[in-house]
Amino acid sequence: MPARYDCTQIKQFADSVITDGFCVLPKHFSPEKLDQWRQSFLPLLERHISREGNLKNRGPSRYYVTLPFTDPFADPCIYEDDDVLAIVEELVGTDAVMCQLAADTPLLGSTTQDIHRDALPLFPETGQETPPFQLAVNFPLVEITMENGPLEVARQTHMVSKQEGLRRLESGEVTLEPIAMKVGDVMIRDVRGLHRGTPNRTQEPRPMVVIGYSRRWLFRPEVSIHIPRPAFDNLSSRARHLLRFNPIVESLDDVPEVERYQSFAY
Repeated sequence: MPARYDCTQIKQFADSVITDGFCVLPKHFSPEKLDQWRQSFLPLLERHISREGNLKNRGPSRYYVTLPFTDPFADPCIYEDDDVLAIVEELVGTDAVMCQLAADTPLLGSTTQDIHRDALPLFPETGQETPPFQLAVNFPLVEITMENGPLEVARQTHMVSKQEGLRRLESGEVTLEPIAMKVGDVMIRDVRGLHRGTPNRTQEPRPMVVIGYSRRWLFRPEVSIHIPRPAFDNLSSRARHLLRFNPIVESLDDVPEVERYQSFAY
């Protein structure tokens, strides 16, 4: 998709992430394209539940599923989107890497998660936070309403310790805001911001995709994208650069089916 924002607007989005911990790009991706993602995702979710249904590490009836790097999920119109990458580069550098492609989905029976961050501070012994080092680009495959489990986010808690963020929440200095989103909306957030998932009270799964981008030196071995060699051979030069540290496999049949990303809340 061609860029729709100019340099000033890109800087404003990036400044929102720096100041508040997140920004939202409204109506950014094609709803028709994302409906194809939804239709392809639902069988993956069913398979995942049947295989790992007893694994409740994200809470009851809530599942994290790594998406295979195949059609429709391996779509450069999404992960190479010019506007998203421009904001990413403002925040984590021009040498950023794409390190994650997955979906988090609460079902009926899910509960409110504990308030958490998605990553530890880089140097916890100092008591100081750093500029952004990992981002989550989130977009839903169904409309997110107050009934089907919106993500709740606390602004301005990404540049303070978790303890200080929780203190600000308890004192009322900040609040947890439920983020309703249309299909096509895109959220870009610093993974250190305090947040939590909420219950899905509907009969329909509520998948939220996450594409992770990080500074080139950040390596989290539990999070990666296995790239089939035929797909890698057809990537653009920019995509090869973004995905350069991910494992290349001859076939996705060679990839272990058990999710490795189990410890997620910090």
